[in-house]
Amino acid sequence: MRKQYRSEIVHEASLAEDPMRQFAVWFQQAADSHLFEPNAMVVSTATPDGRPSSRTVLLKQFDERGFVFYTNYASRKGRELDANPHIALLFPWHPIARQVIVAGTASRTGRDETAAYFRSRPHGSQLGAWASDQSAVIASRAELDRRYAELEERYPEGEQVPVPPEWGGIRIVPQEVEFWQGHENRLHDRLRYVREGGKWRIERLCP
Repeated sequence: MRKQYRSEIVHEASLAEDPMRQFAVWFQQAADSHLFEPNAMVVSTATPDGRPSSRTVLLKQFDERGFVFYTNYASRKGRELDANPHIALLFPWHPIARQVIVAGTASRTGRDETAAYFRSRPHGSQLGAWASDQSAVIASRAELDRRYAELEERYPEGEQVPVPPEWGGIRIVPQEVEFWQGHENRLHDRLRYVREGGKWRIERLCP
């Protein structure tokens, strides 16, 4: 299966000085293109001995400090990040022949930041964070539904749900960010930001 990508060339002079500002531009363009969940990203982690794992997670915030998603810290990715903070993100914007690839280090957000986001979630999602011991083995779907029903009875709509102690944010501080634009004949644009001494350098990679 082959597809010819038809897009405008991305020139270095058109890029922002830092990758987070450039990401904001491309993210808005992805959203304006009506992509399904442009904030969906593949998150890759690894154990200390290098065994990788990946999953799709929703980006919930980004600014000059980095990219943030939320998870159960006891999940597989949470445990792997505790032992090995190196992480990679991939935003696969296939319909517009773009992807953004991030390599960086992860750390937990503060509890105040976590609580503020948790309060903004729909009531059902708050209950779901308590009902699921993410990545743990469970006997059946019925068991998961039973847990949720008990929580729904304990915390009816309108009653504040406490933040689970093992649930919170992960912030990724980027060290490298690659902006990939597909083109005809596989002559894609690959522009990579690399952090050096607190500043960013932009380099072009062969496709």
